[in-house]
Amino acid sequence: MAFNTGLSGLRAASVDLDVTGNNIANASTVGFKGSKAQFGDLYASGFLSAGSNPIGDGVRVQDVKQSFSQGNISFTDSGLDMAISGDGFFILNNGGETRYSRAGQFGIDKNGFVTNNQGMRVQGFTADGDGNLSGIRGDLRVSTDNLAPRRTTNLTSDLNLDSRQPVLETRVRDIGPLTLSDVTGETFNVQYTDGSPDYSVDLSGATSARGAAALINDAPGLSASATTTATFDGSAAGSGPLDDAYITAAGPANFAFSLSINGAPLALDTSNITSLQDLVDSINNSSETAISASVVDDGSGNNVLRVIHNQGETLDYAFDNDGDLNNGGENTATVEGDINATADRLVAGIDDPADGDFETAFNTSPIRITNEFNPQDQRTYNHATSTTIYDSLGNSHELTQFFVKEPSPGAGVGVSEWSVYVEIDGELVAGTDTTPFTARFDQNGSLQSINGDPSGELVVDDWIPKDSNGQPNGADGPPPAGAAIVTPIPEPPTSSAFVVNLSDTTQYGAAFGVNDQQQNGYTTGRLSGLDVSDTGVIFARYTNGQSQSLGQVALASFNNTEGLSPVGDTSWVETFESGQPIVGAPDTGTLGSIAASSVEESNVDLSAELVNLIIAQRNYQANAKTIETSDAVTQTIINLR
Repeated sequence: MAFNTGLSGLRAASVDLDVTGNNIANASTVGFKGSKAQFGDLYASGFLSAGSNPIGDGVRVQDVKQSFSQGNISFTDSGLDMAISGDGFFILNNGGETRYSRAGQFGIDKNGFVTNNQGMRVQGFTADGDGNLSGIRGDLRVSTDNLAPRRTTNLTSDLNLDSRQPVLETRVRDIGPLTLSDVTGETFNVQYTDGSPDYSVDLSGATSARGAAALINDAPGLSASATTTATFDGSAAGSGPLDDAYITAAGPANFAFSLSINGAPLALDTSNITSLQDLVDSINNSSETAISASVVDDGSGNNVLRVIHNQGETLDYAFDNDGDLNNGGENTATVEGDINATADRLVAGIDDPADGDFETAFNTSPIRITNEFNPQDQRTYNHATSTTIYDSLGNSHELTQFFVKEPSPGAGVGVSEWSVYVEIDGELVAGTDTTPFTARFDQNGSLQSINGDPSGELVVDDWIPKDSNGQPNGADGPPPAGAAIVTPIPEPPTSSAFVVNLSDTTQYGAAFGVNDQQQNGYTTGRLSGLDVSDTGVIFARYTNGQSQSLGQVALASFNNTEGLSPVGDTSWVETFESGQPIVGAPDTGTLGSIAASSVEESNVDLSAELVNLIIAQRNYQANAKTIETSDAVTQTIINLR
């Protein structure tokens, strides 16, 4: 029994030494995962014969378990070296056999396939000729051929326009000032550019400029205010100037003054007025907050009284120097307020059958435009985005889309509008130099139409490709006048016409963002280098400065990573215990990201392995001592006679 127990311990210690030695040997192996021997004790017991004091039969190796913990990531000089930061394995095609590895030392073979050091091909999601990832898994391949130029025929922009943006441009007509007597009794209709029904304004019941302004202000698209200004400079009929000389000559006992608002007398303390400033203070200290008084120059160097009612009520005043405002001879006047109105861009016109003063004032007032769109002034547009397009000769040109928030049509409920301008190399095209495209969005922020077209496409059919001097560069130009433009542009294209597709554009209450912007043109060039993104996309860089995605590395994960079976070359194969692989793009789901120009080092802790080596050696020596002792005991028994 003791011999077998000792032998089992020797075997277990030997396996422990083998595992530890293998870990130490691969301490510098890229992508290597260290292992640990796991042991279990042995007892001799039957189904019905377990003893009360069983003695163990030794030890056995239950499993050699690999640790798939993350190894350190170190940088390299190779652009195709990759390290996985997180979970996942590279998928390798080994002549039809699928293997999985964490070792990312990759290069390109003579056929352009991305391979590891053993010639196994790296698998990923392939890209089409336009650099679009197909989602189809296959062997990744880098094409080293020169690229022939391809003109741009389609530009797809996936944008979000910020619905919180204000309307930057204003188009208004300033109407007035008009007095109450100018518009008294007028009735007119307000007409609208968006087809809304006319709004009727009846001013026949207005008794003050304030009332008239309120009636005008009720009309959509019109805003109005009224102010009454009474200047006591003698210009009003029946009234002389009211200045310090008049008050001084009258004296406090004889000076009398009254002010009424729409016929209602204003309570004023005028019992001790000795100067014009005293009168100003008395008016300003009254209970009427809409009234303000001040001393002003009448234009000839003489200071007189000015009273303003900032809401446009009618003012009646009287003053005299005999202490009585009811015995005749007093200075009196009635001052009506002035009406100032503003019409915004929704107001198309004013229709008054009697051709009244308000209609005349509207028709004679010029349109005042402020902050009109100017591609050179970023304060005049809400958003802009640029991209590179190509003509038939492969020359690159910069296309910029400008987005300008417009007032919502109708009542502004459930619909929004933006103007879209298109500029190529600093020149507005597609007729947007005179008339922009109109993008309309519904209440959910989805694009309804571009110029009424629900496809969300706008066609640029007047572009003449030019050189840096502004002269045509010999590339294909616009189609003939009157030629129908079919979208998508059929291959091969025969003109410079192309389509800008904004169908995925949204208008949400979030910051402006370019979610995606793809165009299908490029110029010629030779392969100059490769780059790998954090998501495993392999980009080819060409001598013309262009880049194109050639594919994306695929990663695989398993429900039970420890169930994978190692097959050498730092690779594993799927087993029943591991489960089937879950394949996806890097940095999605539970899969890790890709670190380019890097490799994952072995996760072996060399210091710990050296300690394990000492422990395994001690265990081996101790089990050998068990056998030696058992041999001595047995020899003693044999020597008994």
